[in-house]
Amino acid sequence: MDYIKPAQLVEDVAQAGAYKSKLGLKDILIKGILSGALLGFATTLAYTATIETNLSIVGALVFPVGFVLILLLGLELVTGNFAMLPLAKLRGQTSITNIGYNFFWAFTGNLLGSLLYGLLFYISATKLGHVTDGPMIDKIISVAEAKTLTYKNLGGEGIIVAMTKAILCNWMVTLGAFMAFVSSSTIGKIAAMWLPVFLFFAHGFEHAVVNMFVIPTAILMGADLSLGDWWLWNQIPVTIGNFIGGFIFTGLALHLVNHKKKTNMDSNTIPTPLRIKGL
Repeated sequence: MDYIKPAQLVEDVAQAGAYKSKLGLKDILIKGILSGALLGFATTLAYTATIETNLSIVGALVFPVGFVLILLLGLELVTGNFAMLPLAKLRGQTSITNIGYNFFWAFTGNLLGSLLYGLLFYISATKLGHVTDGPMIDKIISVAEAKTLTYKNLGGEGIIVAMTKAILCNWMVTLGAFMAFVSSSTIGKIAAMWLPVFLFFAHGFEHAVVNMFVIPTAILMGADLSLGDWWLWNQIPVTIGNFIGGFIFTGLALHLVNHKKKTNMDSNTIPTPLRIKGL
């Protein structure tokens, strides 16, 4: 049996969060850049599937491939860290300073990777600016405008809507990160991770790192958006919402229901080795 029971799963995630919180700057940045780029690849794959089939559900089915690659390679995705690192703190395995350091540089790495892939994809899709329309270009621009101008038109209520969709998104994304620990087999991990990530993308919720690719790439492609539209009406509220969703509904909730007070016998127990040291 390769199934890991919930209590052990949560403890393994806490140990992984502690490990991630102590990574050096170089490791966090490189892993963060790779994660941002891989989610960009997954996003354009999902849009390609949607365009070719005219079924958005097909795009949602294929999108988790990027997330799976990130988790299996032990890379740094700030949205997943929003649950894993606070869980380590709740269990006394890291510090707030270490968490803040990881969050800042993982976010920066994800942003750099997303922008890098966005620039390369722009060159590819537009033939270095010579092509200004087409199914993929139109798709990226329409999605980016929906992720910004829709909220802008609602004013303050738009911020609430964006944050709510971000909370719902990262509830599922962080659950996917936790599900990577539910099995000791690669196939088991992939299947378990796939489910909640498919749920978030199919609903069209807001993911901070996906948006780091979609919105600036749309601006390069000619979308009628400003940097202020991107950050004020999407990136900032979505990042805050992602943190709330990941920390409260996954990290804190699963900690509380799987937490047991230590006894004298427990204190003499040898800790379970980390199952995925890279996460």
